[in-house]
Amino acid sequence: MWKMKFGLGIHPNALAYSMTTLGAGMMNSIFNFYYVKLFLNQYKISEVAFHQAQVVFMIWNAINDPLFGYIQDNSKVPCCSRRQFSILYGAPLYALAFLLPWFPWKHYQEGDWLNGLHLIVALCAFDGLLTFVLLAQCALFAEISTRHEIRLQLIKYNQVATLVGSTSILFCGLISDNMENFAYFQTFTVLVAGLATACMCYTGLYSTSQYEQRETPVENTSLETNDKALSWSSVISLTKQIMTQKNFILFVTMNFFQVFHLAFCNNFMMIFADNLIPRDVLSSFIRSIIYGAGFICPQLSELYTHTLLKKFGYYRIILFSFYLEGIAAFVMLVLGKEHYYLLAIYLTTNMVIVQASFSLFNLPLADIVDADFIKHKKISPLSSMVFGTNALFTKPAQSLAPMLVVTILNQFGYENLNNKLSPPDPSGSSDPYPFPPGQGPSPKVLPGLHDAMFYLICLVPLCIAVIQILTWTPFSIQNSHMTPV
Repeated sequence: MWKMKFGLGIHPNALAYSMTTLGAGMMNSIFNFYYVKLFLNQYKISEVAFHQAQVVFMIWNAINDPLFGYIQDNSKVPCCSRRQFSILYGAPLYALAFLLPWFPWKHYQEGDWLNGLHLIVALCAFDGLLTFVLLAQCALFAEISTRHEIRLQLIKYNQVATLVGSTSILFCGLISDNMENFAYFQTFTVLVAGLATACMCYTGLYSTSQYEQRETPVENTSLETNDKALSWSSVISLTKQIMTQKNFILFVTMNFFQVFHLAFCNNFMMIFADNLIPRDVLSSFIRSIIYGAGFICPQLSELYTHTLLKKFGYYRIILFSFYLEGIAAFVMLVLGKEHYYLLAIYLTTNMVIVQASFSLFNLPLADIVDADFIKHKKISPLSSMVFGTNALFTKPAQSLAPMLVVTILNQFGYENLNNKLSPPDPSGSSDPYPFPPGQGPSPKVLPGLHDAMFYLICLVPLCIAVIQILTWTPFSIQNSHMTPV
């Protein structure tokens, strides 16, 4: 099945698998990069409403992954049990959920309660459909083949798809002038939603896995077996089997901080750059290029290091990325925030490293799926449950990161700054504090805000890198790239 190729040497199954990555990449990049700034700066959401939305999102974000994972691994309904059908039927709803934040329900005023409800609905709907579709795709990754070289082939196709999908940030920034022209921004998101739906439907129609025949024995089992599979005791037993793996615990701990770091970069890179780097140093066009590079370059780097993955394996490359993040953060901290061009390079490089290493995480999770499958002698691997249980513990970091950062920034006057005119020019121009007398933050507060932002972008990556090195080093599946299956 796998060796069949198109005339140009393209693996049809890898192509079909990666099309979901292409569609999801276009939407996820835009959603994560713009939603925080949109609700804080344009919809004028209050800090309380923002935190309330993030808490609701954190709870839903944590429980929906293991819930959907268990349903997809045990349901008898084809749209849930078949990975391809989950993607096919979930794709249009996923695209509609992506459009929710970009169209306000009314003209929001400062302190309006409706923008808080809007954020809750947008976050929960988008993540719910994202989970349903991408959990099926993650399971498909583990089930297409257990051979390492084939999984590397999938990673390679995935990187190309993510590379193309991540250009949505670049084009969105250029077309909408970094969301300044909101009508153009909205039009672009509708176009992206349509293209993403078509891409994901291609996966649903044309991808296959080596466990395609698994539905037959499952359907022929007795009703008693099916009832047992759907019982709460079975859920607890299967989850316990997964969570007692030492490698799973180490991976989840490391991944929690990676998700936190990724959310930190995605949600606040534009805010930090706008406030710390003067507009006369970097024009709007250059900023769009930089923001796009933060999403495009990770895929380029992964394609470039594909041979290194074959030679050294994902374990050593991921570990090296943690050391690189820590060293870069320490050097930037020593140099200081006045080196604007170096700061722009650092922000982009940090985002590239975090994105690039995170894109490899399906490989260790797939190895954990294989280990669980062999150890407990299962009929078929519980791929969705493994990926879902991982998400149960790591997804809350997506909410904790913006909550923590917004709280810290507001302590230094960001909320007052945001509710007035444009951000101050950190270059020290003739009018660096564009507020009428008696309004807005005082000149003493703004340098404090800039210092807080600078220390955040240095100390957060540095601390996370140290923690990840300590938790990832004991991970024992280090040479799966050299082990024949």
